[in-house]
Amino acid sequence: MRRLQELGFEPILLPLTETMTLPIAANAAGDNAAAVAITSANAVRHAPKELIDALAALPCHAVGHRTAEAARAAGFLSVSEGPGDAEKLAEAIAAGLSGKAIVYLTGRVRFPAFEARLRQAGVEVRAIETYDTISLDYSDGEIRARLPDRAVDAVLLYSAKAAAAMQVLAKRPDLRDLFEATQVFALSERIASAFGDAAGKKIRVAREPQEEALLELLHDGA
Repeated sequence: MRRLQELGFEPILLPLTETMTLPIAANAAGDNAAAVAITSANAVRHAPKELIDALAALPCHAVGHRTAEAARAAGFLSVSEGPGDAEKLAEAIAAGLSGKAIVYLTGRVRFPAFEARLRQAGVEVRAIETYDTISLDYSDGEIRARLPDRAVDAVLLYSAKAAAAMQVLAKRPDLRDLFEATQVFALSERIASAFGDAAGKKIRVAREPQEEALLELLHDGA
């Protein structure tokens, strides 16, 4: 929100999902793992300290810059930053981990492509679900109370689950006046696909799945 204000926009925060920590068994990581993979900063934030401490010395492969920052802040000692896309991260690390085991810190709600690509390359993926993502349900009145009394110019979509929830809002008859002229900006093609063609809107996608690229796209389209 601060970045948007600095760019001259009037940001409005509308959480469409929330995360909750899941219980994790003490021996969830197993033995002899060669590395750790993280495709969501939330997976680190919700992981118990004891688990992080047990894994901190292993090479940690983070999907992108913000996830890498979260991993370093949590205590991982050797963190590499991926290209910002989970499937591309899997492609990058698969060959070097073939025949080995990797601990994958993740959420319960996720796309299977990352794990599938690694397993295809002979990597044993030990997925540890540290959090779940829950959709938030608002009435039409609650949405109007949160938004300004005028149409929304743009929506920024950072996750597929939020995109799907936003699609539902955009189609509500009693909210149509708020979103009729809204431009939609998505962090990635996968997120744009989750939004679909709601209300016939054209979706613009960042050139790479990084927040800087998304804000650049917003600035150019404003």
